[in-house]
Amino acid sequence: MTPAINTAKKARICYQVHEYQHDVSAPSYGLEAAEKLSLAPARVFKTLVVSLDGKSLAVAIVPVQSQLSMKLIAKAAGVKKAAMADKDAVMRSSGYVLGGVSPLGQKKQLPTFLHCSAESEATIFVSAGRRGLEIELAPKDLLQLTRGKFAPLAAD
Repeated sequence: MTPAINTAKKARICYQVHEYQHDVSAPSYGLEAAEKLSLAPARVFKTLVVSLDGKSLAVAIVPVQSQLSMKLIAKAAGVKKAAMADKDAVMRSSGYVLGGVSPLGQKKQLPTFLHCSAESEATIFVSAGRRGLEIELAPKDLLQLTRGKFAPLAAD
């Protein structure tokens, strides 16, 4: 059990865990998950941590085939500038290793934004807290557990 799975279990939401054999040479963890679980990439989301105005962190959850727009995440968070967070800061804040960062069960509760494309999906897949492990849940449940909100985040 990971903190992400424990968070979902404790909240008594409907979820399903999916495991696959992670290939360390895979160029993209998210696309690898979509491929190995035979899923449309639009339903598999990656969790990215950004630095806001160089002062605080936030979580952006976008489809694995999409590119996070720094302008859009900054706008959603109500700040002037956003940049990818330092990997050590991400691991310290989340408690997860890169490639296995889940939006659920992070050490520190961060402002969380889910790409608006998730609104049209019954369920989406996000990391369950380690490479090769995904959790499937309803977008509304993800937002409830993270106190997050929908926002346009991708440049595509």
